[in-house]
Amino acid sequence: MPGRRHAVEDTVDSTRQGSVQTEPVREPGAAARLVGVYPPELQVTIDLDEHPAVLGRAPDDGTTPPIVHKTVSRSHFRLEWDPRSGCHVGRDLESRNGSEVEGRTMGAGWRILTPGTVVRLGDVLLVYERGRTLDVVDPPQVSREAAPGDAQPIRHLRTQIARAAPDISPALIIGETGTGKERIASELHRLSGRTGDFVAVNCATFGEQLIESQLFGHVKGAFTGATTDQPGLFRAAQGGTLFLDEIGEMPIELQPKLLRAIQEREIRPLGGAKNLTVDVRIVAATHRDLARKARSGEFRQDLYARLALWQLDLPALRERRSDLLFWVGRLHSIWAKSRGVELEPIRFSSRAAQAVLLSPWLENLRGLDRFVHDVAAVGSVSEPLTRDQLPAWIHEGATP
Repeated sequence: MPGRRHAVEDTVDSTRQGSVQTEPVREPGAAARLVGVYPPELQVTIDLDEHPAVLGRAPDDGTTPPIVHKTVSRSHFRLEWDPRSGCHVGRDLESRNGSEVEGRTMGAGWRILTPGTVVRLGDVLLVYERGRTLDVVDPPQVSREAAPGDAQPIRHLRTQIARAAPDISPALIIGETGTGKERIASELHRLSGRTGDFVAVNCATFGEQLIESQLFGHVKGAFTGATTDQPGLFRAAQGGTLFLDEIGEMPIELQPKLLRAIQEREIRPLGGAKNLTVDVRIVAATHRDLARKARSGEFRQDLYARLALWQLDLPALRERRSDLLFWVGRLHSIWAKSRGVELEPIRFSSRAAQAVLLSPWLENLRGLDRFVHDVAAVGSVSEPLTRDQLPAWIHEGATP
């Protein structure tokens, strides 16, 4: 998945007047929504299609839900679907408190909205989402503890989990560091109905011989220090799931043996003389571009094809911005509970909330956990946090 999807495009035809299009043209990609994320008490979701929409406290188009907030004008912002750019575009309607897209003040022109774009109307913050799974019914069997949130990419992920979990084929989870890949792998195992254990190993922490021994086991005397037989993780996961984290770091010399174990359902312990049958489902994960590594010869193409029979793309935190403030509250509650203290929920000013949304969060949930720790360690704050009270590193690399 792309690392940065939220940079706002340049103004679209700033001198153009009137509608972006004269006749509505139904496009499959036009299904989108704006999700209100600030203030927290503002419960608003605005569904969008190819028809123009006016946002405001009392929009005059007669169909768009109102945004009831004192800083929002009656008719504040106009959105239209532009089939030429394949996205929605918007412009301010000379509102009293102005509009911003991705932190950039709107002039008279149109601005492109890409998935994840933050739109500011007065002090109200909304996140633009687009995707085919907006209207898909959430699979109830997938735990929201494993994949929490309501952002479109997470809803899509839960759909992927529900489809992939019951199958015995290998699954490959692609996601940046800190996005929670092992938690998703564990959920795949839970929903699979397999009676064996969930066994995890990080392929980046062992050398070639040691990881071969860890996976397939070894017999006594197979190498110096092998004083007893060891069954290995494949046999430990018999009837269950073996999670191979950081599969992109596996030595290429070992990859044919892993491929054979997956295809033939057989392993041979290091130093052993015969093959052993195993019943193990493989779930692998990586933060690498495994397809590119396979094309360049750094990873076996046949193994990649076998592992990716199910490929689940775990979105980065900056790709699920409509859930960011929810995550702050969730991690803050966990922080307080783990220390046996009671804290009031973190409150933000509008500008501080916008800064949180626009931060790139390159460390994903680990970075957000650090942020919550920095804020919570200060103790209870009677007033909402201002932008200047946030940790300085929050603003590093933020858009625009």
